[in-house]
Amino acid sequence: MPLALAQLQDLRDRISDRLRPWSRSAQFWVRAADIYTSYKVCQLRAGFVKDEDELETMWERQHELGAEKMYSLCSELGGLFLKAAQILGKPDLAPMAWVKRLVTLCDQAPSTPFDVVRDVVEKQLGKNFDDMFEFFDVEPVGSASIAQVHRARLKLSKTDVAVKVQHPGAEQLMMVDIRNMQAMALFLQKHDLNFDLFSATKEMEKQICYEFDFVREARAMERIREFLRVTNKKPPVMVPRVIPGMVSREVLIMEFIKGTPIMNLGNEMAKRGIDPGGKIAAMAKQKILSDLTLAYGQMILKDGFFHADPHPGNILICKDTEVALLDYGQVKEMPEDLRLAYANLVVAMADDDFSRAEESFRELGIRTWAITDNKLEELFQLSLRMFDTRLPPGVTVMSPFADDSSLNKIGVEVWSLLQESNRASRRSYFQCFEQSSFCEG
Repeated sequence: MPLALAQLQDLRDRISDRLRPWSRSAQFWVRAADIYTSYKVCQLRAGFVKDEDELETMWERQHELGAEKMYSLCSELGGLFLKAAQILGKPDLAPMAWVKRLVTLCDQAPSTPFDVVRDVVEKQLGKNFDDMFEFFDVEPVGSASIAQVHRARLKLSKTDVAVKVQHPGAEQLMMVDIRNMQAMALFLQKHDLNFDLFSATKEMEKQICYEFDFVREARAMERIREFLRVTNKKPPVMVPRVIPGMVSREVLIMEFIKGTPIMNLGNEMAKRGIDPGGKIAAMAKQKILSDLTLAYGQMILKDGFFHADPHPGNILICKDTEVALLDYGQVKEMPEDLRLAYANLVVAMADDDFSRAEESFRELGIRTWAITDNKLEELFQLSLRMFDTRLPPGVTVMSPFADDSSLNKIGVEVWSLLQESNRASRRSYFQCFEQSSFCEG
């Protein structure tokens, strides 16, 4: 009888595994349709509103509603949608209501049970667990969409380390999620946005596959760590040191860096009796931004190999406002010709040079088509939306569905720098400037 029950349970598990992708897809489309429909209804209603203040209030309410629905989707489905929340939770890609809501999802993925973690570590490293660690925190310090991290101490060296372990089965689920997102991107391209979203999701698919190879991540971490060390008397950001001989495709053991996540910096300052809106806090934030800006400027424009996932959960503030940059699963390499084109675009945006911005788009391989008479001006505005993160003066809310959106006037037909292998630049330099928005005050 116990054997029969075990066989029945095994059959149920196999059926559940087969049905899970279908169930997951259905949940995604029901929720995505709800969010999309609510925005289209708001867009329709906005067409009958003439008062600017009333219109802005209407969109703010819609963004708050949309943010709650997207938070529910990402938190309950997890997987790739937590990664999507990290991407969307940036001021250059989503309304502020979305940013404030989605940023709280960093490191909040469901964790893998400790016994499974222990088994994965032993199998991947080929060593007895108790022989490796003097202590190992059962509760992870953070759990994201691909892996979770535990604090531990090595038995031989007495070194405090961070042990990063992949969630079993996460890669398969993410491939289901990315296919659904690609279908959604094609739908939006066809009906709402003149933008090559599909290429962006294809690049996301490629990068996510890279993230499941921790050996590759360890090499990237060591390369960037060495580059910043050699380039500066003191590196502007700290990069964890990889522990030699303790890396596999699914397990990565590195130096443990103690610090406060940048999104919690305001609360930490308040606990220490520092006014988050005061002069001392302002000086600290300025130093943090300067260090991040220098690090990304050097990585992107000098070496061409850079950390490409600077969301708030990957930035720690340590003692004396030192900055630590974590998680090197997302890195990009940009050849010299694209670096020059990118630098040219930065200068064009700083100088409000419309013609130079158009030239930079061509150099970057971004092909566009215009459905407006003032093409250069709208192309320049689009470049700000794609590569800068500052809202125009006096603007507090932006929507891709708005009538005055550049995406409704300039179509992005091909985003070549996303499509070609290792030729993508994903705004990381300008994203650094916006990290200060996650510090209260």
